[in-house]
Amino acid sequence: MDTAPPRVGLVAATAAGRRHARTLAAAWPHARLVEADGVADALRAAWAGCDAVVAFLATGAVVRILAPLLGDKRTDPAVVVVDEAARHAVALLGGHAGGANTLAAEVAVLLDARPVVTTATDAVDLPGLDTLGWPVEGAVATVSRAILDGEPVRLVADAVWPLPALPPNVHVVPPAGATATPDAPTPPAGHQPDGAERGYRVLVTDRVVPLGDRTAVLRPPSLVAGVGSSRGVPAAEVAALLHRALDDAGLSPASLRCLASVDVKADEEGIRATAEALGVPLETWPAAELATVDVPHPSEVVRAAVGTPSVAEAAALRGGGSLLVPKTASAMATVAIARHAPRGRLAIVGLGPGAADLRTPRAVAELRRAAVVVGLDQYVDQVRDLLRPGTRVLASGLGAEEERARTAVAEATAGHAVALVGSGDAGVYAMASPALEYADERIDVVGVPGVTAALAAAALLGAPIGHDHVYLSLSDLHTPWAVIERRVAAAAGADLVALLYNPRSRARDWQLGAVLKTFAAHRPPQTPVGVVRNASRPDEQVHLATLATFDPTLVDMYGLVVVGSSQTRLVGGRMVTPRGYRWRE
Repeated sequence: MDTAPPRVGLVAATAAGRRHARTLAAAWPHARLVEADGVADALRAAWAGCDAVVAFLATGAVVRILAPLLGDKRTDPAVVVVDEAARHAVALLGGHAGGANTLAAEVAVLLDARPVVTTATDAVDLPGLDTLGWPVEGAVATVSRAILDGEPVRLVADAVWPLPALPPNVHVVPPAGATATPDAPTPPAGHQPDGAERGYRVLVTDRVVPLGDRTAVLRPPSLVAGVGSSRGVPAAEVAALLHRALDDAGLSPASLRCLASVDVKADEEGIRATAEALGVPLETWPAAELATVDVPHPSEVVRAAVGTPSVAEAAALRGGGSLLVPKTASAMATVAIARHAPRGRLAIVGLGPGAADLRTPRAVAELRRAAVVVGLDQYVDQVRDLLRPGTRVLASGLGAEEERARTAVAEATAGHAVALVGSGDAGVYAMASPALEYADERIDVVGVPGVTAALAAAALLGAPIGHDHVYLSLSDLHTPWAVIERRVAAAAGADLVALLYNPRSRARDWQLGAVLKTFAAHRPPQTPVGVVRNASRPDEQVHLATLATFDPTLVDMYGLVVVGSSQTRLVGGRMVTPRGYRWRE
């Protein structure tokens, strides 16, 4: 599927507006300044030729020019308006569904402006039903208003899907055979638990259901359609057979996750065109792999032709699932449909060294996407203000790393959207490794990199890691000290800059001194050594010394020690490890 960024048209009338537009164009390869004989014509051209428009004009002027062009909010371009001084980025048209709210936030970051969003759900920090990434049908506006107003709303799902956090007035009805989560939100006092007195509902199902005036239906990506065909099958025949199979089974095409087939059909235009028309990917698999899938209707004729006794059923069932529609055929095509269980979602999120402005936008987005957040209590406290209402927080203290890893994976395996948080980058001496030791193929894993303590400390010290370097942890809780000693000796002998994590604690008060003696045996006494304590936090401290003068008692577990190589020097009070560029000679 096409994942290219939306084409953004920039329209400006004044020198200041064009200057702001050039700032966006320099940052976004997919944005361009649209010019014409007049600003009105430029705005109309951007509307017609782009997926989104950023207009550096007065809001009233934009409204008057575009009003005659408005069609459908689902297909019209998103429009953001920026004032002359670039103080505000106003999401004018397109809201959350069209992407204007997100675009306004991105414009605001680049121009140091304030995003102005008036969409009700976004304004009060609730996820809109049409922003969850799934098709939604029915009384979307009515049910969204009920959620906003605090009315009791039932969410009834066929299974546990990785939805974001929902507010307490949305009562999640456990799927048949499931048990309620102990920490799940409860309906507000004074209401029946299921909200039956008003009857507002959100259904999460792939089945065709009657749509009332108080029901919204979310279509989860639960269906896989296996497709086989003769060479040269027309797209119209594939599409007609697929839709007939869905209709006969009472299934919604909006819940199709993908079309699937054998790899020799990867270039079959009739199948590819059908997938593109449905807006889903076409996934293909080797015949030998499909041949291992147990199917109810194998065919030796098919085996002889393509190397597997089944294409449609095997492709639909690959990876698990239950067959809802056995293979059904037309003159040149065969279709089968299977339902697949939800896959939980585990985002492993690095929060950076502590400062909010060193936390990545992707980390923030994943925190707001999660229904469950797991982490060390002090790290969770840093981001509580970012979590949506209704988010379950599972925090624990120091020393409970294995418990946190198991909990996060268990919640994701149960089908939830989970964020496991850690400081710095979660993959550097943090939670990613223990969590992924327990995770299996039943969940989707998203890694969100963060600014590490080493990077934050290096930036404060100067440029100590401009050349080859190594990270070493001096904690012997997980690694025997004899192993650490050998690694330290190897790094010292290799003349690598060393970044020492977990350098010294009350229980480990001699090891750092021993390590520095090892480095001193390989490097001059004037080799710079730096320590940064609580990088990017309010009580940040930076100290520079040399191997000959450094005092290990200045260091605790909140510090990171950087030992220079033999080439590292102090320049203007900063550690610099030369890269070795020839032009310096």
